[in-house]
Amino acid sequence: MLFQFGLQSSLLLIFFFHILVYAFLCFKRSFSQDNYADKLLGWFLIIAALLIVPFMVGFAGWYDNQPYRDILFFIPFVHSLFIGPLLYFYTRSIFNYSFRIKGANWLHFLPGFLYLLISVATSLADLIFYRGYHFTNEYEDADFAEWYTMLSMVSVLIYLFLAIRYYNQYKRYTAIATSFADQASLKWLRNFLYAFALLSVLPIIRTILSNFEFFERMRYFGPWYYYLGFALVVYYIAINAFHAVHLPLHKLQFYPALLSGFDEPKILSPAETIEENSNSDTPVKSDEKMITLGKELLELMEKEFLFERADLTLSEVAKKLGTNQVLLSRVVNQQFELNFNDYINQYRVNAVINRLAMPAFKNQTLLAIAFDAGFNSKATFNRSFKKFTGKTPKDYLERSYKA
Repeated sequence: MLFQFGLQSSLLLIFFFHILVYAFLCFKRSFSQDNYADKLLGWFLIIAALLIVPFMVGFAGWYDNQPYRDILFFIPFVHSLFIGPLLYFYTRSIFNYSFRIKGANWLHFLPGFLYLLISVATSLADLIFYRGYHFTNEYEDADFAEWYTMLSMVSVLIYLFLAIRYYNQYKRYTAIATSFADQASLKWLRNFLYAFALLSVLPIIRTILSNFEFFERMRYFGPWYYYLGFALVVYYIAINAFHAVHLPLHKLQFYPALLSGFDEPKILSPAETIEENSNSDTPVKSDEKMITLGKELLELMEKEFLFERADLTLSEVAKKLGTNQVLLSRVVNQQFELNFNDYINQYRVNAVINRLAMPAFKNQTLLAIAFDAGFNSKATFNRSFKKFTGKTPKDYLERSYKA
């Protein structure tokens, strides 16, 4: 088989092969662990790998030789109308392990299936009935028609907007309802979505620049740089998504409606209620239930050391207290002026400080003590320690030794 190895073709070939390997690994894990997100990611990686093919083999000489040229023109390799929906539903599935594409959700893939059906039908008609180019343009690969490129770009940007909005809603929820918000935030996914959004508008920039004489040469090599960037970004998500640790996320089962209860107007704390009504003729009775719940929360934390659990969630604490997570979140916000994530991390920081003074922890490293107190990463520990003490762990230790 013809393949002219050069810088352009070889680089894309390397990424093409590795992306397919990760697609296979994702499919394999999706069946062994019943992980729907891996299945969606596997399909996305296959679509992405196929999108690279025309430019990869084009620089390898296929457009200039037969029968390879006909293969590229009659077989649809570019299915970019699937990319947006796959990314959006992958984002939803990674935050909610019970999520499945069903019912009306399949309509999001209808444009992609229609393009595939029409492409296959026209190619078969040309090959079987006309025995040559009729519906298919022999001078332009249908996969790179301007209308299809623009439609695909609009589709990807719309779904990326939905995915980024969904991610931001999820990130808000993790601060409210988890004690491991940093780990649960999946920053690699945020970086990928923004990078992919930037990548998606590059064709417009390239088209504008190609109208200037200075950028005329970009008409041929410009798309190659785009597809190289595309391959790098896809490879980035393949590596990070496959090797990321998602275990605590099984507890969340996030969907945006969960935020509605937390977004209700703030209820004043007992102290604020008394202060606001001190000059009023009609005094308002403070919410004794909220005060009692706050005391019960303090007692629970001090007796059972729940903060030591790195995967602790708001709903688990609420269940132990016999209440719901919305009410408990309001208690934490109003009585302690913190969100749940910071509230638990404050306990962890205090635990670290107390244990540093205990002989039993003398031979342990600072990071080991932090992990023992419930932190799940060095970065989260350092950030929380600085937030609640005003010093870095290193500065705190140095001042302690001097004292």
